[in-house]
Amino acid sequence: MNSPTVFDNQPKAMEEWPNNEVVVRLEGVSVRYRLPRERIVSFKEYAILALQRRIRYDDFWALADVSMEIRQGEIFGIIGLNGAGKSTLLKVISRVLKPTLGRVWVRGRVAPLLELGAGFHPELTGRENVFLNGLLLGYTQAEITNHFEEILDFADISGFVDAPLRTYSTGMVARLGFSVATMKQPDILIVDEVLSVGDEQFQRKCQNRLTQFQENGTTILLVSHSTDLIAKLCNRAAWLEHGQLRMIGEALDVVAGYRGNASP
Repeated sequence: MNSPTVFDNQPKAMEEWPNNEVVVRLEGVSVRYRLPRERIVSFKEYAILALQRRIRYDDFWALADVSMEIRQGEIFGIIGLNGAGKSTLLKVISRVLKPTLGRVWVRGRVAPLLELGAGFHPELTGRENVFLNGLLLGYTQAEITNHFEEILDFADISGFVDAPLRTYSTGMVARLGFSVATMKQPDILIVDEVLSVGDEQFQRKCQNRLTQFQENGTTILLVSHSTDLIAKLCNRAAWLEHGQLRMIGEALDVVAGYRGNASP
């Protein structure tokens, strides 16, 4: 297995990997965004204020002292209201965002499904977009060619593969995006509200593929507003609230705590 990637904003030597079953480990992770107090409407105005040192900022902590471990082969759920810090947490684990404080270890190849169809071009055909999106996700042209028929079969768009993407329905774009992103099994798969799009049949196909990946050793991080889905698919879960880790444990227990807190 690959060596872990480390994001560390503390001047410490990295310890030996503590447990070969752990693929994601966060220690005291915090992410701060600096928000201007005044509304700035143009770059010119921003440049003038910056030169005059008149911009005042407020600190917004999207994550605050979050620690957790995620093990190989888990389907790990993340729940919370909008603005709770779920997407920020996924960006940190995906290596897209470096934490302001704390340490993050990630072991293995990560495939983030943060937005299905990101990178698709509406004027290109489905065939062309498969290759474009696959290359953006880090696959080689040979890999995409070898899996092309499987991608079309899963997405069920073979009759439209040479039509421009702008003629596709939203569901067709979602099916194609999921199919391309999951054409090869990653070590860690990050899924952000992907299973809320498409029709019921497509959602079942996605869930079956996730289950198959898990059985073959993939670790899956699943973010969803559907607590029923989290309770059904996940082994464990974490509940975020205002950037803080409110609860972590067995998925059914976390969902029950979250639902109880939301009750009037």
